[in-house]
Amino acid sequence: MAVYTHVSAEALATFLTRFDVGDLVSAKGIAEGVENSNYLVDTTGGRFILTLYEKRVRAEDLPFFMALLDHLAAKGLPVPPAIPDRVGRVIHEVEGRPACLIKFLPGVSLSHPTPAQAMAVGGAMADLHAATRDFAPTRPNSMGWTSWRPLFERCGQSLNAIAPGLYDDLSRAIDAVLARWQPDMFDHCAIHADLFPDNVLMRGNDVRGIIDFYFACTDIRLYDLAVMHSAWAFDGSGSLFARDIGDAVMCGYGARFPLSDFETAQFPTLAAGACIRFALSRAWDWLNTPADALVTRKDPIAYIRRLKHYAPDLVRRVA
Repeated sequence: MAVYTHVSAEALATFLTRFDVGDLVSAKGIAEGVENSNYLVDTTGGRFILTLYEKRVRAEDLPFFMALLDHLAAKGLPVPPAIPDRVGRVIHEVEGRPACLIKFLPGVSLSHPTPAQAMAVGGAMADLHAATRDFAPTRPNSMGWTSWRPLFERCGQSLNAIAPGLYDDLSRAIDAVLARWQPDMFDHCAIHADLFPDNVLMRGNDVRGIIDFYFACTDIRLYDLAVMHSAWAFDGSGSLFARDIGDAVMCGYGARFPLSDFETAQFPTLAAGACIRFALSRAWDWLNTPADALVTRKDPIAYIRRLKHYAPDLVRRVA
């Protein structure tokens, strides 16, 4: 979450008159994350999240995201659906941006998850995948393997301003991982595609919320687990691998979806692909984040270090 577009108190109060949520009490921009503009909104009727969708989230994708959240919520999963206004609309416009008022879920995002918590979230991801088996809408992965080379070329030699040799390392990694990529050999379903610790709300060892579905798409089911493993099983710098956390993620997920021998053998390639995806998007944001944006930039090199763990032969100059 982040704030790129600023919303005045007057504009927000006017917007809220469309809903049966009471009057505005307070609003605060949320700086964490990098994708959209988010505000924590308190009204006389409760607490909500206002999300304004920035350039990376296309307005035409919002019906897919909202339908997926409604589908999962109807099946009892702890996800935050959008709040409909008095005429049933959930997608609006605020300050020239598509926007939704989202249900607030209580809970705490984890900085240092325990194995028990990691196992619980692995299980929650498996529940999510099981729940989407009868979800009919589809959406291509906008950050999937076909996007990596074009995004890499857009970053270009500026990558070396982030770290010397980054351009060559990423080029080599993209070629090698794509040569091993076998999407037709895996199950596909609707996936979260961004299940970092800060997108899970916990109370103790209980999962109370899975949030931020704005990269959700139809893709390899096991790729979702690879994204989660790469996000949860390392420290923030990507330098230290916590095997107990990684094993707990796999165990929690595997209790519902045991990995086949083929999936186990291919998992490092899927995880390397996840590392390439996040290294590239972080690099692009690092090079292009507006100077006045209230946003915390994420270090792309942290994912080059993770890549070196999954595919040590591909990283030669960086990390």
